[in-house]
Amino acid sequence: MEILKASTDWAKAELFSTPFFVLFGLCFLAASIGFWQLGKTDIARAYIIPTLVAGTLLIIIGLGLFFTNKSRLANFPIAYEKDASAFVETELARAEGTLKEYTNVVFTAIPIIIICCALMLLFFDKPIWRASAITAIAMLVCILLVDGTAYGRMDVYHKELMSEKIK
Repeated sequence: MEILKASTDWAKAELFSTPFFVLFGLCFLAASIGFWQLGKTDIARAYIIPTLVAGTLLIIIGLGLFFTNKSRLANFPIAYEKDASAFVETELARAEGTLKEYTNVVFTAIPIIIICCALMLLFFDKPIWRASAITAIAMLVCILLVDGTAYGRMDVYHKELMSEKIK
């Protein structure tokens, strides 16, 4: 029963965390509207589309993760009551896969993309390229902020699952 509480606590923490993607997305959308309404220079006008795209992507990511974790939270007690050991095995496999995914995507690919975008600033001087690179960096930093904390929670949850498996 301890592991069900740990799973439920993890999912609730994720439900608290994922709306930050939506919040960041709304900030990007507000910035896009601000650039559209108030932008007078070429570089300011160049930010309209990149910030609109970044905001939309962050909102989609946030909503997708929120509803996925909300349904997972509802299914935890059912799966645990059905077969506790299978529940632990399934969650352990999912947690291990997620940790590997974080390592590959969040902590390897995203920093490489950020570096590439920073290099773009050195080599491209068109406003749209600069605005796109800066917006991509800002969006990826938002993803790193949220997913960095999610990785920490997942790591703790994985360790709890491992200790339950050993019992």
